[in-house]
Amino acid sequence: MAVDTANLAALIGSRICHDLISPVGAINNGLELLAMSGAMAGPELELISDSVLNANARIRFFRIAFGAAGDQQMGRAEIVSVLDDISKAGRLKFQWDFTEGCNRSDVRMAFLAALCLESALPYGGMITMTCTDGKWSVSGEGRKINIDAPLWAYLDGSDTSANLTPAQVQFAMLPAAATQAERQLGFDHSDEKAAVWF
Repeated sequence: MAVDTANLAALIGSRICHDLISPVGAINNGLELLAMSGAMAGPELELISDSVLNANARIRFFRIAFGAAGDQQMGRAEIVSVLDDISKAGRLKFQWDFTEGCNRSDVRMAFLAALCLESALPYGGMITMTCTDGKWSVSGEGRKINIDAPLWAYLDGSDTSANLTPAQVQFAMLPAAATQAERQLGFDHSDEKAAVWF
């Protein structure tokens, strides 16, 4: 059976994240052993440990955002754990305002939308993900929202001529995921807030 471009990209994302998570976890275990033995202590160990935790959080987040979605359910505790860990690691805070678990494809689209919003929040801020009656909204608030119009035009398909960099791939992946899930994407922004819904 042939694999379309979007699904191939998701399979590649899953493979890369799957192969990276084990060695990063092993590094973290090694650091814990060093700390317990007293062989190494101080700011150097703390810096390495923080970097490993950050890498682990990003890989877990990317595995959901860029990996193959499938139809399986994700529990709320797992989702919140990923978002809490990634919130500790950077200038953005993430909030999941949904009391239940949900379909992995919905979580994937919410995470891709969050990555789009991350590009609009150069000074950091808060990204909130909510779902009411099956309608998802992912909103970002912060100082000086920076919307790169050619990138955001990818979301509604009004203009797909901009050349994307690797850091901007979410703008192409989100519409593909929405089409696959038969969802209509929308977005809006003001000076201090931007939102994506599907």
